[in-house]
Amino acid sequence: MNDQDRRSMPLFAIGIVIKLTELTARQIRNYEDNDLIQPERTTGNQRLFSFNDVDRLLEIKNLLDKGVNLAGVKLMLDPSTNAEITEDKPTEITDRELRKMLKHELHEAGRFGKSSLRQGELSRFFH
Repeated sequence: MNDQDRRSMPLFAIGIVIKLTELTARQIRNYEDNDLIQPERTTGNQRLFSFNDVDRLLEIKNLLDKGVNLAGVKLMLDPSTNAEITEDKPTEITDRELRKMLKHELHEAGRFGKSSLRQGELSRFFH
């Protein structure tokens, strides 16, 4: 059995999850109602949570604590929209693109009331 299979095994009753996440049962049920988590159910209809479910609940709690509303949390955690929504990851640019951006900034400095703190530094590289 690999690690992913172990993390996906439903092991924890809601009481343990409440202690681990410091969420209320009502909050957890609400997140389930909003399709943010899908815990397994026993034959007696008891919820059983996996390590992955607990991690997801902690992620939801963290996002809500940061001020993201439930709809935003849903968008951020939906794998189909992850391609569109990215956290502030730096994008790599080529040296040529960087030079072009810096040259443009140098030429625009002072125009229309714009000023650049790097203007003096940039003038060494472009004549």
